[in-house]
Amino acid sequence: MATVALTMDTFEKTILEGGTVFVDFWASWCGPCLQFAPNYEAAAEANPDLVFAKVDTEDQQQLAAAMNITSIPTIMAFKDGIGVFAQAGALPRPVLDDLVSQVRELDMDQVREQLAREEDGQAS
Repeated sequence: MATVALTMDTFEKTILEGGTVFVDFWASWCGPCLQFAPNYEAAAEANPDLVFAKVDTEDQQQLAAAMNITSIPTIMAFKDGIGVFAQAGALPRPVLDDLVSQVRELDMDQVREQLAREEDGQAS
C-alpha cells in the first residue's frame, strides 16, 4: 500500500481508526527527508496491512505545530490511537524495519495499563 497524505482534517480520524499508523513529518526542501523517503515507501510496500502516512510540514504547518514537530524528518507511530513512538531523524531501512516489528508486537493492554499507572501517579 502506498503512503497516504494527512492533513489537519484527516489526521485524527486516521490515527484513531487506522490500527497501526506510522507518520513521516517531512518537507520538500529537507535533504534528509528526501533521502529517507525511499526507505519509508519501501516499508509501506512491505507492510500493506499497516498505514504509512506523510505530513508535509510546509503545507500543514498548523498540524506540525500541534504535534510539536521541531525537526524533520520526524517519525511517529500510533497503535490503537495511542502514540507509541516519536523520533526526529531519518532512519536507515534496517532500523525502520525493526521499529515496524517492535510496534507490530506491542501488547497494547500492557501499554494501556502503564499509561493508567502513570496517570494515577501524576494525579496523586
